[in-house]
Amino acid sequence: MSRLVRFWVKAMTSACVMSSIATVGWSQSLTWLGIIDNRSYSKAYGVSANGSVVVGEVSGGWYRGFRWTATEGMRSLGTLPSGGHSYARGISADGSVIVGYAYNSAGRYRAVRWTPSGIQVLPTLSGDRDCYAHAVSSNGLVVVGYALNAQYESRAVRWSATGEIQDLGVLPNRTYSKAHAVSADGLVVVGESGFRAFRWTEAGGMQDLGTLGNNCCSYAFGVSADGSVVVGLSGGSAFRWTEETGMQDLGPGFAYGVSADGSVVVGRMGREYRAFRWTATRGMEDLNITYASLLTDGSVLEEARAITPDGRYIVGWGTNATTRRREAFLLDTGPICRAHNGDVDNNRCINDADLLAVLFAFGNTGSNLGRVDVNCDNAVDDADLLQVLFNFGSGC
Repeated sequence: MSRLVRFWVKAMTSACVMSSIATVGWSQSLTWLGIIDNRSYSKAYGVSANGSVVVGEVSGGWYRGFRWTATEGMRSLGTLPSGGHSYARGISADGSVIVGYAYNSAGRYRAVRWTPSGIQVLPTLSGDRDCYAHAVSSNGLVVVGYALNAQYESRAVRWSATGEIQDLGVLPNRTYSKAHAVSADGLVVVGESGFRAFRWTEAGGMQDLGTLGNNCCSYAFGVSADGSVVVGLSGGSAFRWTEETGMQDLGPGFAYGVSADGSVVVGRMGREYRAFRWTATRGMEDLNITYASLLTDGSVLEEARAITPDGRYIVGWGTNATTRRREAFLLDTGPICRAHNGDVDNNRCINDADLLAVLFAFGNTGSNLGRVDVNCDNAVDDADLLQVLFNFGSGC
């Protein structure tokens, strides 16, 4: 501990001041989402921007897409008339539009949109061929997925705001394509074509993103809000791609989701069935270790599938030791750090309580320190303390 810190500890730690300390903390929580209709398990694939709505599927004999909120719990999205299974895969930012696919009475899978007004069947490329919706733009207007054409070949497709279906084609010398994710504005689509990850734009068409090393295959599963960062899998390793860096190896695993700015990636670690989060500063971290305090003995977060734009909420599935089944989960990693002027307890007055909060947390490191990490550099140190001291008395 530096001389500056020791001085202020001695100067400020009196009984009077100690009694006035405000509790400074941050919320972290893990919510197991359960099941419906006595099904065997549930999986989460999408989450709204504020983490309040989660979508996915329950299974056990038949599949049903679900929508979950804290107030209503898990509710079935239903299926097509006289149909069977349904699956929810993507959700709009405000949670009002959900996309996926459902089995119809003719024995075909059809891409669908669920809205408060009901279920809408999206157009196909040819007749009643199978088609699947996997993701939706932030405003809920543009949907992407894949469909079978007249030759029963799989093609990545994009449904426009007016409902028209667009065949995105294939990469040169490839025979199929599938779209898995779309940018916030709906203008960039990513997926796979003939076992190669692609990035599509209207102007540039389908771009081959290559592979890691000499691997044969790659698959793109997620894209940042502006479409500049793509994540996925290549040769057993998770990757993060940008135009400037090319394909970056994040470590053994599958990358499925990415934050709006592309800085946080989530997925599954190798063959271990352990959910991970990756950042440039911390690398690939096992969520079961980082948030061990939220897990009961025997519970495991197996796969992280999606993350909110700000990087706070993560959804996926794992083993819930309490219920002894696989369940969808919602992980709240806590408020995202925002640099501030030293008002740690956020009461608009920088005083003894703020100073002591920083002193008592001095030396701690990590990505979930809360407001005691005044400058958001993942460490509580002299820089944070000085920020409080320089602004001491402001607003009081």
